[in-house]
Amino acid sequence: MAEPSLLGKRLFLLDMDGTIYLGEQLFDGTVDFLNYVNQIGGKYLFFTNNSSRSVDAYIEKMARLGIRTTADDFLTSVDALCVYLKHGYENKRLYAFGTASFRRQLAQAGFSVTDRLEDGIDALVCGFDTELTFQKLEDACILLNRGVDFIAANPDWVCPTWYGYVPDCGSVCQMLTRATGREPVFIGKPQPEMALLAMEKYGYEPRQTLMAGDRIYTDIACGVRAGIDTALLLSGESTLDDVRASAEKPTMIFENIRALLDELKRCEAMI
Repeated sequence: MAEPSLLGKRLFLLDMDGTIYLGEQLFDGTVDFLNYVNQIGGKYLFFTNNSSRSVDAYIEKMARLGIRTTADDFLTSVDALCVYLKHGYENKRLYAFGTASFRRQLAQAGFSVTDRLEDGIDALVCGFDTELTFQKLEDACILLNRGVDFIAANPDWVCPTWYGYVPDCGSVCQMLTRATGREPVFIGKPQPEMALLAMEKYGYEPRQTLMAGDRIYTDIACGVRAGIDTALLLSGESTLDDVRASAEKPTMIFENIRALLDELKRCEAMI
């Protein structure tokens, strides 16, 4: 059997936190990798499950880190969530459990949203909430006990920061599940829709596509379920022990994005 190879890869789906940067620290090799993908005529997309920020906020952050981007360079779990909600929730009232940015994105996509407990709410829609309050938790429990639908943008347990990790959407949803017995439908990675949407939108085949990230249970699982090759970067959350324990394995493993770039260059030199 042939060794896994980056030969012929042209669409690179890149996780962000823990993969190309951590907090405000851009990892060595990130800019060189992006420039090289452009050089070989490829396309990169920044993939993130972080639903607390808008794409505009990511554009601003990347600019601070020295990388010029446009909205066309990003695909987020909120994008995937909006696609999901368009099938059955366009005329429903949604309680948006998340940041002001999260609520704004849903409203701009045409959905009827609120952050107040009221009659007529059809679904609780959760994102990564960096503005979390106990009032939101109480509202959510009341709504779930009423029987409203429970939908979450992403299942990530933690979000990396410069000082360690903080609870992400998956952890908060676990609290709500413990309190009410209700479990959410999770959107975003590890579900395959984000990767499938990217390939369809930009016209690439699975054999041309690589999912690269630092989490087994979201990034790698998303790629596996979408039928594309995956690269685990050990610069973030997952470790080799996590790989051994996981049922879903990455196609390739690299220490960081610099090592991924070196292997891509080696494969391109074979053409």
